[in-house]
Amino acid sequence: MVFQRLAFLISLATLGLAACGNNQTEDTTVSFPQAVTQAEEVSASEKLSGSIKIDGSSTVFPISKVMTEAFLKSNPGVQFAVGVSGTGGGFKKFCANETDISGASRPINTEEMQLCKQNNVEFVELPIAFDGLAVVVNSQNNFASCLKLGELKKMWEPAAQGKVTNWNQVRSDFPNQPLSLYGPDTESGTYDYFTLAVVGEEGKSRSDYSPSKTDTALVEGIAANPNGLGYFGYAYYLANRDKLKLVAVDSGSGCSQPSPQTIADSRYQPLARPVFIYVKKSAAERPEVKAFSNFYLSPENANLILQVGDVPLPSIALQAASGRLNRGETGTKFGGRGSVIGVKQEALN
Repeated sequence: MVFQRLAFLISLATLGLAACGNNQTEDTTVSFPQAVTQAEEVSASEKLSGSIKIDGSSTVFPISKVMTEAFLKSNPGVQFAVGVSGTGGGFKKFCANETDISGASRPINTEEMQLCKQNNVEFVELPIAFDGLAVVVNSQNNFASCLKLGELKKMWEPAAQGKVTNWNQVRSDFPNQPLSLYGPDTESGTYDYFTLAVVGEEGKSRSDYSPSKTDTALVEGIAANPNGLGYFGYAYYLANRDKLKLVAVDSGSGCSQPSPQTIADSRYQPLARPVFIYVKKSAAERPEVKAFSNFYLSPENANLILQVGDVPLPSIALQAASGRLNRGETGTKFGGRGSVIGVKQEALN
């Protein structure tokens, strides 16, 4: 099948703003229009049509991308628009009735639930995978191979702002070199989770770092700065491992790097967490949305999640999620708390 090449609309201004620390970044949207050769056309009665709008987490975006591409192979009549505006930004659009599906790297919070309620948006919460947060440095960094959780806190806590500015302030035997930090902006669910896991309070971080809405901009910033350190979803490290160095994290039980194994067996806690899609209940009544959502949850497609570096949920958890979708079971299992540390796979069944 001949598919139109994806157009990633990331402006140069976005990269420039990320590099200088301005958090006013633009959305990234990828369109997946119908693309099918005449020889491959089939009757409309046999194939789905319609359009699906997806937005939200940059961590979930690579999964949605591969799922969309795979779904289009047998459903070329469906059109997709997939945006990236962060978990928080995605929920704002979703709860304003602007999208059908929202990717999220943390559960929905009380404020977002209230916005959905105001706009009569009911949602089905669907866990899809487990992800690890990768802490990375520039490939030239030859000293930061493992960092203690407390050292990460020392870098990122609000009290560090304007004070912890050199690597040797993190650990005395590190070189006297500037410390340059890169991370997601405040609309990101990854930002929310990281601050809770590392600093101890969601949304509390020093603000004198280089933020970006796009993880690709963070990758480029750290890759260009020998003193850089940042964090984002493990999939983005895997896609750029030739440019970056992965740092192990010691949370009290020795140094551990994210991998499918350490994420799945909880060795990489507290920096491993479930990720989700939220499907608008009214949208799920449309055949194309329901079919795509069930395709997303099919154990047969778990290999697509592995391709991007995340860990598929066990079949029992995916089947439970599919059951909630098909029953139209709305609401959240997490009480509107937002980020939750230490969630095990069995809790998602």
